[in-house]
Amino acid sequence: MNGWSDDTEQRRLSEPPLPPELSPRRAAGAGGVPQARRPQPGDGPSGGYGPPSTGGRGGTSGRPRWSTRKKIGYTALGLVVVLLVVSVSTYFWADSKVRREVDLSKVEDRPPAGKGTNYLIVGSDSREGLTKQDEKNLHTGAAEGQRTDSMMILHTGSNGNTMMSLPRDSYVTIPAFTGQQSGKRYGASTHKLNRAYADGGPELLTRTIEYNTGIHIDHYAEIGFAGFVNLVNALGGVNMCLDKAVHDKASGADFKAGCQKMNGQQSLAFVRQRHQEADQDLGRMRNQQKFLSTLAHSAASPSTILNPFKLYPVIGSGLDTLIVDKKMSLWDLTSMFWAMKGITGGSGHSVTVPISNANYMTPNDGDAVKWNMSKANQLFGELKNDQKVTVTGN
Repeated sequence: MNGWSDDTEQRRLSEPPLPPELSPRRAAGAGGVPQARRPQPGDGPSGGYGPPSTGGRGGTSGRPRWSTRKKIGYTALGLVVVLLVVSVSTYFWADSKVRREVDLSKVEDRPPAGKGTNYLIVGSDSREGLTKQDEKNLHTGAAEGQRTDSMMILHTGSNGNTMMSLPRDSYVTIPAFTGQQSGKRYGASTHKLNRAYADGGPELLTRTIEYNTGIHIDHYAEIGFAGFVNLVNALGGVNMCLDKAVHDKASGADFKAGCQKMNGQQSLAFVRQRHQEADQDLGRMRNQQKFLSTLAHSAASPSTILNPFKLYPVIGSGLDTLIVDKKMSLWDLTSMFWAMKGITGGSGHSVTVPISNANYMTPNDGDAVKWNMSKANQLFGELKNDQKVTVTGN
């Protein structure tokens, strides 16, 4: 008893005391039999009966409850991250589709850069991407090679945006150049403006325009028939309002007067028709200016930009067949389209090179368009110096 009792008592004294509710003395009832403890008020999580709370804010889980402000903050942060990832991915995807094929560094004897930015926008009669049935449906024919169907200089600057059309039949000087295929040197000659593209492509066309206008071209953009049709169709059509009915068997144009939505095929027929116009090419250029501005306005509208199911097909169809210069960035392209959109909205205006004779008979090229050089040089000077345009053209 003595040794065993001493050891037991020493261990008992060294152990931590039990909680009161587990104490044998308190738990034992009469006769020393332990009794179950009855639940007491305050044991539950809300001060009532039930299992005691494990602590923490707002429940038995022990995890803190997020406030409404934190939820909104984290949700907003998540959306910003998602938008950033989507935007960066879209940028690189779109940038990879841009066809930077025109090298303006090859253009000879360039005039000095002026104020503002000048885009040369060209619609070519390229049949790239068209089947024989497409050529028949679109009334394009199957001509070999490529020519310019329309040419415009879009000037952006501090005095507003101006879109100036250049008649493709303008009788101008084509400066001396080296043939791209033959490598042969050709002397300067006088021909219609669209001859420059046929002889030397975008680079010679750019040089010819710079030579005759003195305007430095900063960027080049060209779209063919297929790209034009696909872009309009991706937009779901373009709404145009016509002052009079249009009928032209050559282009396939057949429209009533008033406002109507044109699909890709109808739009191409509209911008190419000229036989109903009294001044033919000049009338066609007015239609092209109006249509392209409306097209840009539709492409830059919230209904397109905020709808990914519409935006991505529009970007894809536009960039797949749009040919630009090697230094054209997506920012430059965006600026070009916004400027065209602004012209439709009234923040800019459209002009045509002033004409002195729309039916000039050339020695070798048949009927051509002759510029009014006095007014034309005034207009070119205003664009070069980014001054307010006062020349109205034709």
